[in-house]
Amino acid sequence: MSGAETLLPIEVPPSSPGAPLPHVFADESRLLVAYIANAPDTSFDGTNPRSVSPATVNQHVVVLTADPYLAFQFGPPNDETISGHRLYALGLRPYEAFEVRNSAWIASLEKTNRVHPSHTPELFSNYRHFILTFHDSMLEFIAESFSTSLHNGTVLTVLMEGVGRRA
Repeated sequence: MSGAETLLPIEVPPSSPGAPLPHVFADESRLLVAYIANAPDTSFDGTNPRSVSPATVNQHVVVLTADPYLAFQFGPPNDETISGHRLYALGLRPYEAFEVRNSAWIASLEKTNRVHPSHTPELFSNYRHFILTFHDSMLEFIAESFSTSLHNGTVLTVLMEGVGRRA
């Protein structure tokens, strides 16, 4: 790792600030994350909030796919405790997406791998560290790249359809 970590905001379809309901599927090579996008609800008049679940129909659902990926972590902090994250001072904020440049996490994984007889630092040179912050959680993952696509349906159905597809 050369230099200090920095954060670079990146563009992804924004998540719903209320209940994005992110769901994660991962195997040893592919990571898929489905979440409800921040889209205006023309049927909402502002007086009767509605509850959504992973099975709520007619949602705008984003599917993020990293294939392949190296590692991920999903969970805390949420939007109320994000100020405790080690990257908060660098600009990490809720409901946004970032790339971590000069990632300490990638450097740590590369260092761990040095015991492998075929290790070379170049094995890690194309990996990038990404963060998506949601309402109640955040996702960090390491991959060379990722793609996003927008769908209509339930979070669960859209995710399972993505799991069934191979690139």
